[in-house]
Amino acid sequence: MRRRFYRYLMVAALAVATAGVATLASSSAYADACYTWGRNLSQGANGEDVRQLQIRISGYPGYGAVLGLDSDFGPATRAALVRFQQAYGLIADGVAGPQTYAKLYELQDDDCTPVNFTYDELNNCNSDWSGGNVSAAQAKANALVSMWKLQAMRHAMGDRPIVVNGGFRSVPCNNAVGGATNSRHLYGDAVDLGAGAQGFCGLAQQARNHGFAEILGPGYPGHDDHTHVAARSGQFWSAPSCGM
Repeated sequence: MRRRFYRYLMVAALAVATAGVATLASSSAYADACYTWGRNLSQGANGEDVRQLQIRISGYPGYGAVLGLDSDFGPATRAALVRFQQAYGLIADGVAGPQTYAKLYELQDDDCTPVNFTYDELNNCNSDWSGGNVSAAQAKANALVSMWKLQAMRHAMGDRPIVVNGGFRSVPCNNAVGGATNSRHLYGDAVDLGAGAQGFCGLAQQARNHGFAEILGPGYPGHDDHTHVAARSGQFWSAPSCGM
């Protein structure tokens, strides 16, 4: 089991929240091995800490929507945060504060991946994420966002494990499996899912709520044996056997 190292002084943090102060008690109030937020965030905020929040709530944009990772805390970010808070039984006020951060720290490992998914799962091609249609760093960053979307989807489906069959491909890896030349796998944001306990159609249908602009499943050519989810410009969902 992967270990997570985080410490937080909940009493002090909650006292600050109760007092309505926008910043956390001190820089030592939280110390997470992945990323530590140093202030409460609400609509109108902007900065890298907002973008880090957006990554982790990217699986809660609402049906058919995609949350932009633009570092600006606007209405869409607030709505996604409210859905995240509701999903975990938190006070759903649309403000990222001590309770929200405590849940996020609980959900992330030291490498910033969500606790139920790993980089290794999303890359069966090579060890350094190179050779795709974007830089290795971008491919890996795209995969991280996909994992957080899958974490949201997993939770919504009763926290049953989601089977990952593959993700990132370099051009040679993509050619070897006969992938399309414009496959999203080359960008690191595509994931192929096994049926698991949810079934291919269950996964495809649920994915519509979690920020995946591309969803392909049973009935779409070459996808009767898996469900494919990815990012893309514009929405493309096709799983005819699943009513999509």
